[in-house]
Amino acid sequence: MLSKLNIIWIDAAGCNGCSHSFFNYIAFRELFNKINLLYHPLIYTEELKIQECDLLIVEGSLKENFIRLGFELNELISELFFKTKKVLALGTCSSYGGIFGEGLIFNKNKKGRFYEYKKKIINLPGCPPHSEWIAYVIEMLISGKEILTDEENRPLEIYSYLSHDGCIRNEYFEWKVDAEELGTKEGCLFYYQGCQGPYTHSSCNKTLWNEVSSKPRAGTPCFGCTEKEFPKENLFKTQTFMGMPANIPIGVSKRAYFALAGVAKSLKNERLNKRLINAKKNNNKN
Repeated sequence: MLSKLNIIWIDAAGCNGCSHSFFNYIAFRELFNKINLLYHPLIYTEELKIQECDLLIVEGSLKENFIRLGFELNELISELFFKTKKVLALGTCSSYGGIFGEGLIFNKNKKGRFYEYKKKIINLPGCPPHSEWIAYVIEMLISGKEILTDEENRPLEIYSYLSHDGCIRNEYFEWKVDAEELGTKEGCLFYYQGCQGPYTHSSCNKTLWNEVSSKPRAGTPCFGCTEKEFPKENLFKTQTFMGMPANIPIGVSKRAYFALAGVAKSLKNERLNKRLINAKKNNNKN
């Protein structure tokens, strides 16, 4: 167990959304007292030095000819990379490239610049990743415990779930009772609103934002922000073929999905349909 975790936090090509998520961690003060933040771009620390540390956090993507602190960004990260024990690719930009460039291990579906050193890297995708996910990684490193990861170096504790797991609209999904507009409290957001929950690895509907909510709870579909393909085109649309989703939810065969969907639609669930109808009436009144 470390007395304090020495961290250098670099802002690469990104929006600093991951930093703001971290600052909103509910137990931020307690966690902050356990680390020694050698450098962070948004809060007061010493000037950046090329030095050894326990954890290098890279927020944002790699980008050619991008200048940071008087250094060419990719050269700066390379210098720091080999002086640290562990590297956290924080956010989807750093993990997969996201909007701005390429990730440390992956460039979308291709191998990234540091792929051969991937054992040293923990991927924590999300736009932004939940503050509790960031805290989990830091706490595990402080305690010296092993962080079990999947084939994309994501912590299993967080990414072995789908965003779909724990969604309060799951009963609607199973009975194919669909919300036809955004912002409603009732109905599944998958078929008409393009919810990516059944394709997205994250614990967003288990680890709620501010311990209160998630996108589906607020009436907005999951954007799939933890995945390599983010951001996808046609964000609020589920591609269909002959009335069925072109891409079947993860872990379900096409035959099983079509059979279950057919049964659900033929039997119907009057209780859920009535709730959806009543919700529409209330929305129209408001």
